[in-house]
Amino acid sequence: MATLLWFQGGACSGNTISFLNAEEPTACDLLTDFGIEFLWHPSLGMELGDQAQAMFRSLASGEKPLDIFVYEGSVIRAPNGTGRFNMFAERPMQDWVNDLAPQAGIVVAIGDCACWGGIPAVAPNPSDSVGLQFLKRDAGGFLGKDFRSKLGLPVINIPGCPAHPDWITQIVVAVAAGRAGDLALDEFNRPSTFFTSFTQTGCTRNQYFEYKSSTTEFGQGTRKGCLFYEFGCRGPMTHSPCNRILWNRQSSKTRAGMPCTGCTEPEFPFFDLAPGSVFKTQKISGTIPKDMPTGIDPISYMGLAAAARVAAPQWSKEDMFVV
Repeated sequence: MATLLWFQGGACSGNTISFLNAEEPTACDLLTDFGIEFLWHPSLGMELGDQAQAMFRSLASGEKPLDIFVYEGSVIRAPNGTGRFNMFAERPMQDWVNDLAPQAGIVVAIGDCACWGGIPAVAPNPSDSVGLQFLKRDAGGFLGKDFRSKLGLPVINIPGCPAHPDWITQIVVAVAAGRAGDLALDEFNRPSTFFTSFTQTGCTRNQYFEYKSSTTEFGQGTRKGCLFYEFGCRGPMTHSPCNRILWNRQSSKTRAGMPCTGCTEPEFPFFDLAPGSVFKTQKISGTIPKDMPTGIDPISYMGLAAAARVAAPQWSKEDMFVV
């Protein structure tokens, strides 16, 4: 039986709520079918006060074995490196992380904040928040780029704001089953099984993207046109399976008319939430998107876009729904 401890740092609990909605497998399945012992979770743990602290101390010292350490939220280092902006169990949370991570067989970061700082790390970052092993795109974070768990692995990052529930439970099952060494990780320590394809893969608006046909009003997002050209959709350059592994087994942001915000990438939130940068495509000279779809340069994009618009059939300019 694998033991699992789940802590929250600078978090909104969004990934915990997402986790509890998992379906394949469910959170209950982890306990009943996969033999995972949840030692403690901030929303679900039964131990309180001195009893909980005694458990944490025994895990931090290595007296009690810890197979999987799951961390949600940023690591808060303010003020002045003390971490006292985020106190937990009579200590700065960063001190618990510093003690527990080296004792764990595997360390898993859940959500953007834990992976690379997320929204708390947006400049000027008054809480001095970082991810466990990254700050945005830069390796290091709180534990340092050379950190390795007891099984010799870096922090396994499962990003998202929040992460999809099934990404969480499926990776936890793989780790608990002793298959952590089989997980292929990308350059940001994300499991390649989920973060190789793009959000655009499976998007129901791909035909509009190909013909560079854009929606011009937000309300048209569920009816016609691509959201990339005007509304800041980052689907073509965001690694995630959101249109393959649907949310609630039904939909995704882009299918519901909501631009992809690129929340599985280290730079999220993009442009540090500067006014006019949210839900609006940033452009060069007012015409060329500042951020290109992965694998294409601006000159090639201009040529392809011009040709696509000329070749666009009439149906790509019409409402896909007829009343």
